Amino acid sequence: MRVTREQVRENRRRILEAAGRLFREKGFSAVTVAEVMEEAGLTHGGFYGHFASKEDLAAQALAQALTPAPREPGTAPDLAGFVAAYLSAAHRDRPGSGCALAALGSEAARQPAPVRRAFTEGLEARVARMQEAQPEGDRAAALAAISGLVGALMLARAVDDPALSDEILAAARGALGSP
Repeated sequence: MRVTREQVRENRRRILEAAGRLFREKGFSAVTVAEVMEEAGLTHGGFYGHFASKEDLAAQALAQALTPAPREPGTAPDLAGFVAAYLSAAHRDRPGSGCALAALGSEAARQPAPVRRAFTEGLEARVARMQEAQPEGDRAAALAAISGLVGALMLARAVDDPALSDEILAAARGALGSP
Protein backbone atom coordinates (compact mmCIF):
# COMPACT_ATOMS: atom_id res chain seq x y z
CA MET A 1 0.00 0.00 0.00
CA ARG A 2 1.40 3.37 -1.06
CA VAL A 3 1.80 6.10 1.58
CA THR A 4 0.55 9.56 0.60
CA ARG A 5 2.77 12.62 0.84
CA GLU A 6 0.51 13.91 3.58
CA GLN A 7 1.02 10.68 5.56
CA VAL A 8 4.81 10.91 5.02
CA ARG A 9 4.76 14.46 6.46
CA GLU A 10 2.61 13.31 9.39
CA ASN A 11 4.93 10.36 10.09
CA ARG A 12 7.97 12.65 10.00
CA ARG A 13 6.26 15.08 12.39
CA ARG A 14 5.49 12.22 14.80
CA ILE A 15 9.09 10.97 14.64
CA LEU A 16 10.50 14.44 15.33
CA GLU A 17 8.11 15.03 18.23
CA ALA A 18 8.87 11.63 19.76
CA ALA A 19 12.62 12.10 19.33
CA GLY A 20 12.55 15.60 20.78
CA ARG A 21 10.63 14.44 23.83
CA LEU A 22 12.81 11.35 24.39
CA PHE A 23 16.09 13.22 23.89
CA ARG A 24 15.02 15.85 26.43
CA GLU A 25 13.95 13.17 28.91
CA LYS A 26 16.89 10.77 28.56
CA GLY A 27 19.68 12.47 26.60
CA PHE A 28 20.96 11.81 23.11
CA SER A 29 23.00 8.68 23.81
CA ALA A 30 20.37 6.92 25.92
CA VAL A 31 17.75 6.96 23.15
CA THR A 32 17.76 4.43 20.32
CA VAL A 33 16.27 4.79 16.86
CA ALA A 34 14.03 1.80 17.59
CA GLU A 35 12.74 3.51 20.74
CA VAL A 36 11.95 6.71 18.83
CA MET A 37 10.09 4.81 16.14
CA GLU A 38 8.12 2.82 18.69
CA GLU A 39 7.20 6.03 20.53
CA ALA A 40 6.05 7.50 17.20
CA GLY A 41 3.94 4.40 16.55
CA LEU A 42 5.95 3.40 13.48
CA THR A 43 8.18 0.51 12.49
CA HIS A 44 11.94 0.75 12.80
CA GLY A 45 12.37 -0.02 9.10
CA GLY A 46 10.77 3.28 8.06
CA PHE A 47 13.34 5.42 9.83
CA TYR A 48 15.85 5.71 7.00
CA GLY A 49 13.16 6.92 4.62
CA HIS A 50 13.04 10.08 6.75
CA PHE A 51 16.56 10.54 8.17
CA ALA A 52 20.09 9.67 7.10
CA SER A 53 21.21 8.73 10.61
CA LYS A 54 20.48 9.12 14.30
CA GLU A 55 22.74 12.19 14.19
CA ASP A 56 20.54 13.68 11.45
CA LEU A 57 17.44 12.93 13.54
CA ALA A 58 19.03 14.49 16.64
CA ALA A 59 19.93 17.68 14.76
CA GLN A 60 16.48 18.03 13.22
CA ALA A 61 14.61 17.17 16.42
CA LEU A 62 16.72 19.67 18.36
CA ALA A 63 16.15 22.36 15.74
CA GLN A 64 12.40 21.79 15.98
CA ALA A 65 12.42 21.76 19.79
CA LEU A 66 14.35 25.05 19.88
CA THR A 67 12.15 26.93 17.44
CA PRO A 68 10.42 29.66 19.48
CA ALA A 69 6.65 29.54 19.47
CA PRO A 70 5.10 32.29 17.38
CA ARG A 71 3.88 35.34 19.22
CA GLU A 72 0.85 37.37 18.28
CA PRO A 73 1.91 40.40 16.21
CA GLY A 74 1.97 43.57 18.27
CA THR A 75 2.02 41.67 21.56
CA ALA A 76 4.57 42.99 24.04
CA PRO A 77 6.88 40.38 25.60
CA ASP A 78 5.96 39.46 29.17
CA LEU A 79 9.39 38.83 30.65
CA ALA A 80 8.21 38.44 34.26
CA GLY A 81 5.56 35.94 33.21
CA PHE A 82 8.03 34.01 31.08
CA VAL A 83 10.59 33.85 33.91
CA ALA A 84 7.93 32.68 36.38
CA ALA A 85 6.77 29.90 34.05
CA TYR A 86 10.29 28.87 33.00
CA LEU A 87 11.57 28.68 36.57
CA SER A 88 8.57 26.80 37.89
CA ALA A 89 8.34 23.37 39.50
CA ALA A 90 6.06 22.26 36.65
CA HIS A 91 8.70 23.08 34.02
CA ARG A 92 11.47 21.54 36.12
CA ASP A 93 9.51 18.32 36.56
CA ARG A 94 8.66 17.82 32.86
CA PRO A 95 11.91 17.93 30.88
CA GLY A 96 10.40 15.99 27.97
CA SER A 97 8.09 18.87 27.12
CA GLY A 98 10.35 21.63 28.40
CA CYS A 99 13.29 23.68 27.21
CA ALA A 100 15.80 21.75 25.13
CA LEU A 101 18.56 24.21 26.08
CA ALA A 102 18.32 23.16 29.73
CA ALA A 103 17.63 19.49 29.05
CA LEU A 104 20.42 18.98 26.51
CA GLY A 105 22.84 21.87 27.01
CA SER A 106 25.60 20.01 28.79
CA GLU A 107 25.31 17.05 26.43
CA ALA A 108 25.21 19.13 23.24
CA ALA A 109 28.83 20.17 23.72
CA ARG A 110 29.90 16.57 23.06
CA GLN A 111 27.71 15.98 20.02
CA PRO A 112 28.69 15.98 16.34
CA ALA A 113 28.81 19.24 14.38
CA PRO A 114 25.25 19.09 12.95
CA VAL A 115 23.74 18.73 16.43
CA ARG A 116 25.90 21.54 17.81
CA ARG A 117 24.92 23.72 14.83
CA ALA A 118 21.21 23.09 15.56
CA PHE A 119 21.83 23.94 19.22
CA THR A 120 23.66 27.16 18.29
CA GLU A 121 20.95 28.27 15.86
CA GLY A 122 18.25 27.49 18.42
CA LEU A 123 20.09 29.45 21.09
CA GLU A 124 20.47 32.41 18.71
CA ALA A 125 16.72 32.33 18.01
CA ARG A 126 16.02 32.36 21.75
CA VAL A 127 18.49 35.20 22.31
CA ALA A 128 16.77 37.24 19.58
CA ARG A 129 13.40 36.62 21.25
CA MET A 130 14.82 37.58 24.66
CA GLN A 131 16.33 40.77 23.20
CA GLU A 132 12.81 41.90 22.32
CA ALA A 133 12.03 41.95 26.05
CA GLN A 134 15.17 43.91 27.01
CA PRO A 135 15.39 47.70 27.17
CA GLU A 136 16.77 48.91 23.85
CA GLY A 137 17.20 45.29 22.71
CA ASP A 138 20.30 44.78 24.84
CA ARG A 139 21.93 41.56 23.56
CA ALA A 140 24.26 41.22 26.55
CA ALA A 141 21.29 41.42 28.93
CA ALA A 142 19.45 38.84 26.82
CA LEU A 143 22.42 36.46 26.93
CA ALA A 144 22.76 36.92 30.69
CA ALA A 145 19.05 36.30 31.23
CA ILE A 146 19.07 33.11 29.14
CA SER A 147 22.22 31.91 30.89
CA GLY A 148 20.59 32.48 34.26
CA LEU A 149 17.35 30.77 33.26
CA VAL A 150 18.99 27.72 31.70
CA GLY A 151 21.62 27.36 34.40
CA ALA A 152 19.09 27.60 37.20
CA LEU A 153 16.79 25.04 35.60
CA MET A 154 19.69 22.64 34.99
CA LEU A 155 20.82 22.92 38.61
CA ALA A 156 17.29 22.59 39.97
CA ARG A 157 16.89 19.37 37.98
CA ALA A 158 20.31 18.00 38.94
CA VAL A 159 20.13 18.16 42.73
CA ASP A 160 18.55 15.36 44.76
CA ASP A 161 17.20 17.67 47.49
CA PRO A 162 13.67 18.95 46.65
CA ALA A 163 13.99 21.90 49.03
CA LEU A 164 17.28 22.99 47.47
CA SER A 165 15.78 22.59 44.00
CA ASP A 166 12.87 24.87 44.93
CA GLU A 167 15.32 27.32 46.52
CA ILE A 168 17.38 27.49 43.31
CA LEU A 169 14.28 28.26 41.27
CA ALA A 170 13.08 30.92 43.70
CA ALA A 171 16.50 32.59 43.91
CA ALA A 172 16.83 32.71 40.14
CA ARG A 173 13.28 34.09 39.74
CA GLY A 174 14.14 36.83 42.22
CA ALA A 175 17.43 37.65 40.50
CA LEU A 176 15.65 37.85 37.15
CA GLY A 177 12.90 40.12 38.47
CA SER A 178 9.99 37.72 38.81
CA PRO A 179 8.25 36.75 42.06
